[in-house]
Amino acid sequence: MDASKLPRWRGFNLLEKFTADCNAPFVEADFDWIAEWGFDFVRLPLSYRCWCEAPGGRDMDEAVLAEIDRAVEMGRARGIHVSLCFHRAPGYCVNDRQQEPFDLWRDGEAVEVCAHHWAQFARRYKGIGSEQLSFDLVNEPGNVSEETYLRVASALVEAIRVEDPGRLIIADGWWWGKKPMHSLVALGIAQSTRGYDPNPLSHYRAKWAPGWQWYPRPTWPLVLDTDNVWDRARLEAEFIEPWKALERAGSGVHVGEWGAYKHTPHTAALAWMRDWLELWRQAGWGWALWNLRGPFGILDSERKDVAYENFRGHALDRKMLELLRTH
Repeated sequence: MDASKLPRWRGFNLLEKFTADCNAPFVEADFDWIAEWGFDFVRLPLSYRCWCEAPGGRDMDEAVLAEIDRAVEMGRARGIHVSLCFHRAPGYCVNDRQQEPFDLWRDGEAVEVCAHHWAQFARRYKGIGSEQLSFDLVNEPGNVSEETYLRVASALVEAIRVEDPGRLIIADGWWWGKKPMHSLVALGIAQSTRGYDPNPLSHYRAKWAPGWQWYPRPTWPLVLDTDNVWDRARLEAEFIEPWKALERAGSGVHVGEWGAYKHTPHTAALAWMRDWLELWRQAGWGWALWNLRGPFGILDSERKDVAYENFRGHALDRKMLELLRTH
């Protein structure tokens, strides 16, 4: 598959192995419903500690890997592309509540261990086409230099390609996924952006978000002050045009995560989501909502201002689902 132009895959993030505290098998019904509703993509944000008991270790638990195998096969059987992402990679996670024994951006040993884990996945899935499976290197590299990110990404890409030269590889954008990295284009990989801006809307009353307690009750468009107004035109200027330039330079683009937390007023969330979706459709980009089931999702989100539909024992946000389906 040509990494310079990705299909417009649309779907969801599935969180069964998002943290080692969860580490559950992926749910077959999720794949059934995603396919039934007409979507064709899942991103699996993975913590390496799900299959590696010792922090920073190299040993991989075959029983856990078999559960990931099962997810890959459930996707393939339904025409759903599966993208594996190291959400917690050896030496780094955007969520720093668990400490790592080394730093992916500073320590050569961390890069070697991370490359080892990716190489094992590459060997394991060699022969499965890139139309069905991709690798997303590291979730949301944060406050690191472009030079450092390029060095680490290059090592991981090399480790994968030694085992499986044809694997489609995706790198999350720089600066927590928000900024395109033109220096990565030469690696022949695609890139993943985000759709959380503006954070005072997407993360309203989300207690892990810095400054959450100061966020005003959001509307869309969002006026924070006279010099800080968010609307569709600003989204396009700041988060579409720079990424279109990256695409023109030779790197395909996909929106790996986006969504609004459960406390964001539903009317504002849907209006904001519609603008993002229309912009991405015009750009020709696919996306993956965070998440399917849970506080950002269409099932069991616990929003207080939604008239839910009972869907096979789950609370379905039908308005949000239909908005997604039509875009």
